[in-house]
Amino acid sequence: MAAVLQHVIGGQLRPHQASRLDPVFNPALGDVIGEVPIDDVQAVDAAVQAAEAAFREWSATPILERARVMFRYRELLEAHRRELAESVTREHGKILSDAYNEVGRGIEVVELAAGAPSLLKGEVLPEVAHGVDVTMLRVPLGVVAGITPFNFPAMIPLWMIPPAIVSGNTFVLKPSERTPLTSMRLLELLKEAGLPDGVVNLVHGGAPVVDALLTHPRIRAISFVGSQPVADYVYRTASQHHKRVQALGGAKNFHIVMPDANLDLAVDALMGSAYGSAGERCLAGSVVVAVGDVADALVQRLQDKASRLKVGNGLEAGIEMGPLIRAQHRERVQGYIERGVAEGATLALDGRQHDMPSEGFFLGPTLFDRVEAHMTIAQEEIFGPVLSVIRRPSLEEAVTTANGSRFGNTATIYTTSGKAARYFRDHVQAGMLGVNIGVPAPVAWFPFAGWKDSFYGDLHATGMDAFWFYTERRVITARW
Repeated sequence: MAAVLQHVIGGQLRPHQASRLDPVFNPALGDVIGEVPIDDVQAVDAAVQAAEAAFREWSATPILERARVMFRYRELLEAHRRELAESVTREHGKILSDAYNEVGRGIEVVELAAGAPSLLKGEVLPEVAHGVDVTMLRVPLGVVAGITPFNFPAMIPLWMIPPAIVSGNTFVLKPSERTPLTSMRLLELLKEAGLPDGVVNLVHGGAPVVDALLTHPRIRAISFVGSQPVADYVYRTASQHHKRVQALGGAKNFHIVMPDANLDLAVDALMGSAYGSAGERCLAGSVVVAVGDVADALVQRLQDKASRLKVGNGLEAGIEMGPLIRAQHRERVQGYIERGVAEGATLALDGRQHDMPSEGFFLGPTLFDRVEAHMTIAQEEIFGPVLSVIRRPSLEEAVTTANGSRFGNTATIYTTSGKAARYFRDHVQAGMLGVNIGVPAPVAWFPFAGWKDSFYGDLHATGMDAFWFYTERRVITARW
């Protein structure tokens, strides 16, 4: 029988009091590797109490000491990087190299947080009047919480926790109930790095636990990553309960391929963007706008390359794409394939017919051609290995097509023309842009800056936005 996961509260494992347990699957095999409590809302208050108890001493800990915990944590994460990557692959399904890179992107944020003594300095303006000085300090909020998605069980908790706690806050983490195991290990390594008990706590659960976090009167801020409808709900609910909120939602990322593009580079980048992590990324390329006469050659190359993609267990050598997270999600993605055919798109490659294992939750790479912008597969986030090609005669019309999406996470152009790249940069409506880059994810020192329905809030994750989000300003006017 698979082990039942426990909460981590005040540095100790705490048994659940839930009435419902859900299975945690290895999606490559379809077997159950754990059980997670779903509705133990009492654990939220216990975690907040533990975080409050730890806050006074932790917030008064010199910032150099807090930063040194980050340095030790960084070394532990690096030492256990392959172990963490294997955990990600086992509970999510992405291939091991993708999981290894995911852990690396999380380590970047720890490195950012280690620089907190420089990043959290205040400001002083002396002699604003005779004998009067004004000082601005950045101070922690108190207890803050993070709700993380299934698709990055290592990276997204590491987006949130290091900037929050190095700023002096204490933290309550609610990992995805689909991929909770890696987060447990991240907390064990934090404790090994010397973090005091209660500074970071973990509660498992589903919607009831999320609601308890959003409405808890002593949680000051909520950071969330997930689907657009839930991001909207989180933002509205937590804001109504007077919390600071950053809610990262869905995406529909458009990639424009110009006639002058290096097609080898563009096709390789599109393959990684659309089919990497089985398309279960908010930065996944899901629509290609082929400009002018590049379309036929582009579609042929994509079709040829995707048809040869090796699909299987991500822990096995040579595998290029893993499974989807659940059988229900696979059925949902297959429904979009059926919808695309019904609406008149050309199914150039059918992932349902791909060579793949019979066990687990697999679906092969799918490619649609001659898609129109009004079609469902061009409008809605599919979150699976489905790539749609729209044909347009000019760059201007391609950008207009991309801007018709209600999402604005990323957009990319493939070109050798500086003029085209500048036009794209200045006119496309998305917060993170790529030029000949398939996954334009900013490094940790910049904000993860989605627009439109891809983000709700004012301050983004990572970069200086993270430190501004997790602190508030205190201004002192003094005469001595």
